[in-house]
Amino acid sequence: MPGHSTNRTIEINGTSVAPGQRVIINLPLARLYTNDDLSMPVEVVNGRRAGPCLFVSAAIHGDELNGVEIIRRLLRHSALRRLRGTVLAVPVVNVHGLLHRSRYLPDRRDLNRSFPGSEHGSLAGRIARLFMREIVARSTHGIDLHTGAVHRENLPQLRANLDDPATRRLATEFGVPVLINATLRDGSLREAAVEAGIPMLLYEGGEALRFDEMSIRAGLRGILNVMRALDMLPHQKTQHAVTPVEARSTSWVRAPESGVFRAAQKLGARVHKGDTLGMISAPLTDRECAVTAPGSGILIGQTHLPLVHEGEALFHVARFEKNAAVAEQVEALQETLAPALPDEEVF
Repeated sequence: MPGHSTNRTIEINGTSVAPGQRVIINLPLARLYTNDDLSMPVEVVNGRRAGPCLFVSAAIHGDELNGVEIIRRLLRHSALRRLRGTVLAVPVVNVHGLLHRSRYLPDRRDLNRSFPGSEHGSLAGRIARLFMREIVARSTHGIDLHTGAVHRENLPQLRANLDDPATRRLATEFGVPVLINATLRDGSLREAAVEAGIPMLLYEGGEALRFDEMSIRAGLRGILNVMRALDMLPHQKTQHAVTPVEARSTSWVRAPESGVFRAAQKLGARVHKGDTLGMISAPLTDRECAVTAPGSGILIGQTHLPLVHEGEALFHVARFEKNAAVAEQVEALQETLAPALPDEEVF
């Protein structure tokens, strides 16, 4: 790719964006039943010089809000003035879900199980097809932003097809402690993008309906790192503070019985087989049941809801060859992102 060649004009939904332009385009969605119009906003940032076309999307699950803020900060970042290539920023894919503070669409379908979609299918299928046609089909790379579910928090982590060398390189450059070589889920955006030949990363951090500052900063920095790795932005001389480690496997620790759960470990903690993760008790008895770690690993997800039923997921544990090394990287991430990042525009 010539470093100084002129970028191309890109067209989204019939609107042309010339090199050097920034344009907000509203992709029309099904009207509300009040007959009010609804649209999916897309900001196109088209650099003057040629380069990759990266889509960055969030809120495919309408209650996962960290990604909305990550994209807002990305679009305000001064580095975009030196952009090579194109950024397609979609802060809210599931607009219906966002309006209702819900993971799902009004018909209770999961949009991230509806790709690649259909022009004449369900509401979810039609939105998925619109996104594939107008965004994915014009992109060379993609990053999709997620959080944990309601009352469940995730440590900043990246899920990707690490068996693909191009994807692995970008995942490593993103710069979070945990990489998970995740299988493709049927109907997911990641599956549809990979089948279209587009390397894609899925970032998770924080929990639904909440802003988590560390997860937001980690996501923003990760996107900028990937853009630098793709030569979309000038490279920095400083090295990454975090060296990611690939998880060998992950598993859920589930409640052995119903009751009131009190956690004894925090997200990111290093645990060993047999360690007490928390206690479950009944409100009016002295009987308690210990929840213990089935193996050694790092806690990459946990519930914050103290009321649990038997079999409910309490902790998500990732296992590594060297757990101590991962714990060090988690601490490095926390220390690095605690102060304000240079050149970061939060407000």
